[in-house]
Amino acid sequence: MTEVLPTNDRLTASHLTVGHRHAHAARSLPAAGRRTYTAHLSPERRIVAAEPDFSRQFGRTSADTCGRSLYELLHPSSPSYLDRHFSRLSEGRCNRFDERMVGLGDSGRVFSAGLTGIAVHDTSGDLAGIVVQVRPDQETAAAVSEEPVVRSRERLLSKLDAQVLEGVAAGASTVQLAARLYLSRQGVEYHVGLMLRKLKAPNRAALVARAHSLGMLTVGQWPPRVPPEFIK
Repeated sequence: MTEVLPTNDRLTASHLTVGHRHAHAARSLPAAGRRTYTAHLSPERRIVAAEPDFSRQFGRTSADTCGRSLYELLHPSSPSYLDRHFSRLSEGRCNRFDERMVGLGDSGRVFSAGLTGIAVHDTSGDLAGIVVQVRPDQETAAAVSEEPVVRSRERLLSKLDAQVLEGVAAGASTVQLAARLYLSRQGVEYHVGLMLRKLKAPNRAALVARAHSLGMLTVGQWPPRVPPEFIK
């Protein structure tokens, strides 16, 4: 008899065997037109299995990746906005999410990507695990390889631009930045747009990744700061 699966995104052990629960969840994720890399997380967000190509995106081997928290592979800003999505999965308030992320690759390389998470439930309805898929932005990878270092004064930022960039890197919204910097929302978007064009980034996540790759944001410091040598 052909097994009938539920029509919504909620997957349970009553419909899937333990051996292929995660595999079915991964197949149920939408195609995004970019190469995707899959890993399976425990409810505590630790990686229990990962494709070799998933690990390579972060400059690691599969053996080195398994057992680590997903957050160890991401920029320090990630928990500030990903926590709420994973909490909603754990609490059963949603069964999947799509978000942006900034990953940490080898040799300090950073890259932006799309991140999708989907919950896998056991027979009692509790969270058994999470399947995540990462879709790196090809535009960001190309931009980083084109110009790895800053070489001209056109890369220097005004003090206000630096403050906006620091806020974006810390995950602040347009409304939060407007209130913090005494600007209108249009003013914030104007400055973000200037930096997107200056750094040739397609979106905010790529802007942060590009700024890190150029050394324009501090690494290992939270919240991130623009070093004084990049401010006019």
